[in-house]
Amino acid sequence: MRKLSQMLVFMVLVLIGPMPAQAETITVTDIAGREVAVNVPIKRAILGEGRQLYIIAALDRENPAARIVGWRKDLIEADPATYQAYLAKFPEFADIPAFEGLEQSLIDIETTIAQKPDIVFLNLETKRAVEEAAYIEKLGALDIPVVYVDFRNSPEVNTEPSIRLFGKLFGKQDRAEEFIAFRAEEIAKITNRLASVKPDRPKVFIDRAAGFYEDCCHSFGDGNFGAMVEMAGGDNIAKDLIPGTFGQINAEQVIVSDPDHIIITSAMWDVYVPGGKWVPVGPGADPDEIVEKLKFYPTRPAYLGIKAQKTKAFHAVWHQFYNSPYQFVAIQQMAKWFHSELFADIDPDKTFKQLHDRFLPIDYQPGYFGTLSN
Repeated sequence: MRKLSQMLVFMVLVLIGPMPAQAETITVTDIAGREVAVNVPIKRAILGEGRQLYIIAALDRENPAARIVGWRKDLIEADPATYQAYLAKFPEFADIPAFEGLEQSLIDIETTIAQKPDIVFLNLETKRAVEEAAYIEKLGALDIPVVYVDFRNSPEVNTEPSIRLFGKLFGKQDRAEEFIAFRAEEIAKITNRLASVKPDRPKVFIDRAAGFYEDCCHSFGDGNFGAMVEMAGGDNIAKDLIPGTFGQINAEQVIVSDPDHIIITSAMWDVYVPGGKWVPVGPGADPDEIVEKLKFYPTRPAYLGIKAQKTKAFHAVWHQFYNSPYQFVAIQQMAKWFHSELFADIDPDKTFKQLHDRFLPIDYQPGYFGTLSN
């Protein structure tokens, strides 16, 4: 009788298959330094920043849409070519509820609650608005935890811990560490050589979100692209002029600084500024069109007579590097512009293609850079 009972239990287990992994509650520390209890593995996530897909796709390569139940429309509007590439491979992206807003905007709390998420990922720069609206408390009353991440405000500091946070909550720690190691190795190819050779640093001005803004001169202080320029062996002229990460200086300050290089950060912004002077860098961009639109920038009053205008050292970089874990590709490309002989063997396109081949479910399409310089 006992053997018969054991056989019946065995047959039942075979029929129902393996038991699903038991959910557990873990406590994580987010980028704002908050301790947050989360039930893992998470299955339903709200993204307060649609471009958080850049890392989620590297973790959930088989189907990056599977756990996203709502997101802000920034990826769709600010990076349409990438969105279309994912949509073509994963049609379920079209069914994800999307809400409006900019980087500092609040999420749509009605959409969020209706989707019954396991977690809400928010950009660090939304923290003040979120606290004023008491969203943490409102969502907490429904057992919906909120976690802050950061790829934009201080990415040079917060990118790796943000990746680790996603990896832990998605149950993809090994995958996250593999990505971090790849990223660190590619950055070290630049920083180690610069530390060894110690070349003179050219003066660089970053024209931030060119074409999105009509006026001059929006730029970066000592963070984000400002830090990337320094890591690439340049001297960011705005680092002592702009307190913090983002800001604006006047044209006279640029002229007096006399930069050797101008970095134009831009993208395909037809949704935001139809027919604007933005440079259409991004996946699959036409290199001839990039150059044609880049030709406008040496004519700006802030650049008349500076060294970069005389040598045509005007370069366009995909603006979305400022808000993604792929910043190291931009560092490599800028290093080649600043120190062409020292980094003659570095190929940023090859690096970005390797990233796609190893981690992402979509194919690499070049078009992220352009230059007027030979």
